[in-house]
Amino acid sequence: MLASRLARVLDEAKYLSLATVSATGEPWSAVLQYAVLRDPLRLLFGSAVGSRHSRHVAARPGVSGSLFVTGSALTEVDGAQFSGTCRELTEDEVREHHAAFYDALLPDEASRREYTLPVDALLAPAEHRIYQVAVERIWLIDTTTWIEDRIDRRVEVPLP
Repeated sequence: MLASRLARVLDEAKYLSLATVSATGEPWSAVLQYAVLRDPLRLLFGSAVGSRHSRHVAARPGVSGSLFVTGSALTEVDGAQFSGTCRELTEDEVREHHAAFYDALLPDEASRREYTLPVDALLAPAEHRIYQVAVERIWLIDTTTWIEDRIDRRVEVPLP
């Protein structure tokens, strides 16, 4: 049950909220489009190296975040919270995941043709990069106890 719910959230959420902390302890949260890689669970996002969250990741790679999906009924709302380590992809990893990354972000072929950056535009010294969050822990809303007492709790989903 938990694994299928997690798969739904990972597949249907379009954005993640990424929480970072600067070298001096300043918190920040950014909403980012993402692509998911499984086994092991990783979340990919693109960003400029000068963005606040990218600078934070360079100084402190520990991150946390959340994903959510909505529906027309309260019982169709679901979400996950995660923690992990974030870093830029290596050149080999960018080349390996480039197509899958843009397929996930831009499922419409016309949009993909228009907005996909070439691999070289995602490598140093270019301004953009692809980052990876290696998910170390992930939690879902505990819907069974919420139905009973309306208290919002989380249940950790074991990662393979």
